[in-house]
Amino acid sequence: MLGRTASSLYWMSRYMERAENMARLLDVGYRMSLTPGLDSGHREQWESTLQAAALSDTFFAAHENAMMPQVRNFMLFEESNPSSVRNCLLAARSNARAVRTAITTEMWESINGTWLEFSQVKPSSVTADELPRLLDWIKRNTAQFRGAMLNTILRDDGYSFLQLGVFNERADNTARILDVKYYVLLPRSELVGSDVDMQQWMMILRAASAHRSYRHVYRDRYKAWNIADFLILRREMPRSLAHCYAWINSTMEDLETFYGVRLECHDLAKKAHLQLRNGNMDVIFQQGLHEFLADFMQQNNTLGASIAENYNFF
Repeated sequence: MLGRTASSLYWMSRYMERAENMARLLDVGYRMSLTPGLDSGHREQWESTLQAAALSDTFFAAHENAMMPQVRNFMLFEESNPSSVRNCLLAARSNARAVRTAITTEMWESINGTWLEFSQVKPSSVTADELPRLLDWIKRNTAQFRGAMLNTILRDDGYSFLQLGVFNERADNTARILDVKYYVLLPRSELVGSDVDMQQWMMILRAASAHRSYRHVYRDRYKAWNIADFLILRREMPRSLAHCYAWINSTMEDLETFYGVRLECHDLAKKAHLQLRNGNMDVIFQQGLHEFLADFMQQNNTLGASIAENYNFF
């Protein structure tokens, strides 16, 4: 497969996943801004959302205050923000058009339809009451695209690059959702272990679509230790870091079989997969959750760059 085609497939699925993940991060910020015991709607929660999304510098270059209307528009509609939902959907559509003959009709119709419908949404129409509905719509439509992909695409090397895009991006987002807690609670150490703390952990589970599955695995009350374990090390949780890297490592092995060559990115994926498979929450909390997540995100970014270089995306 040509590097250009592999790149378009990888980035098409990665941008669709990123659009969903921007909606999930916004959902965390919105829910935390409504937490009883905190100043509802104030900048602390929205600054934490921007910080976790690595968008603070870009946002504050154009805005003075991080309040809900400004952050909402920036993460959903802002053309100058390369990670806004608008730009993610547009980039996914552009990549899909570039490889129109390599994807199925169902995949194209899902991406194109999502973009056309979203492009008609006016920022002024997204009030605080309407925001949750729009975020749910984004998550439904991106899930529809993934369903179309899984149910219609041939399981060849193109499918492998699609899967790498999904799980490379998803792993990054799960780490960022968890890291929101660090930025919210860092200035407020007296909240750690409080009811507010537990409510925020519950909201993180909901943002990761993990609330019901968490209660199925852990039948006791919400505990930071268990929630971090669930989203980091439990392979059966489909948005956990361990699950993402189990898929990434397996997909890398498929590519090695397809092409008959092992590259640097295969070794990086294997190393990260084994670290998570053999991981221990005692060690992670001793290191510091934020420090662990920061190291993981750097490792995940390095893998993405290695995939691009090894498979000639440029």
